[in-house]
Amino acid sequence: MVDSKNSIKFDIKDLSIWFGAGQALRTVNMQVQNNEILSVIGPSNSGKTTFLRMLNRLNNLQPNFRMTGRIELDGHDINGIEIELLRKRIGMVFALPLPLPLSVFDNVAYGARMHGVKDKNKLTGIVEEALRHAYIWEEVRDRLSESAYKLSGGQQQRLCIARTLAVEPEVILFDEPCSGLDPISTAKVEEAMLKLKQHYTIILVTNNVKQAARVGDKTAFFLSGELIELGQTTKIFTSPSDQRTEGYIQGKFG
Repeated sequence: MVDSKNSIKFDIKDLSIWFGAGQALRTVNMQVQNNEILSVIGPSNSGKTTFLRMLNRLNNLQPNFRMTGRIELDGHDINGIEIELLRKRIGMVFALPLPLPLSVFDNVAYGARMHGVKDKNKLTGIVEEALRHAYIWEEVRDRLSESAYKLSGGQQQRLCIARTLAVEPEVILFDEPCSGLDPISTAKVEEAMLKLKQHYTIILVTNNVKQAARVGDKTAFFLSGELIELGQTTKIFTSPSDQRTEGYIQGKFG
């Protein structure tokens, strides 16, 4: 958990990515600040999920992956950071909630146990703190021994956020975290994001431009593998610099 303000968390320099002969990203240059929410928007096949997955090197698992350029985390090339440490520092929450076939408690404790925490009292404290930060503690405090599968979809997604927080990351990547949720559950996840940015850097990929506007401090618009525009969310949504950004936000394509 990092509380430093007004400093660069990610510095992306001339990033291009290919999968085989197909180019997914083209010469992306941008910075992400500490303790901000960056909303990433764009139509399908725009490169936004490829960009997100590059930040913790998930793309490296794909066949025929190749990249040029550089991504720095706190000034250090992510390719020089040991992969387990990198993914501890940069957690990820996926589109569909994926709880483990375990109790609510054991879902959240899983990562801490994997990193060597064995003491029951310490685990109990880690689990409670993570559930509180994911804004689900009051809903599950009396259900910790129940299967996570008994929770609602929205609760499962916030449980997955808690599981990510339990290993004390610095960055949380969200890949369409509300795509399968109802409006009430979506609002609770968004509320959690807005509070979490006090302690974490958050990058949110979303196809919901209204969601991007609601939670993002800044917004990045991708199209056909290119970063078209990056700026303060209020400016992007009221007076974008590029007509393509305006067209996408207004629903003229996508």
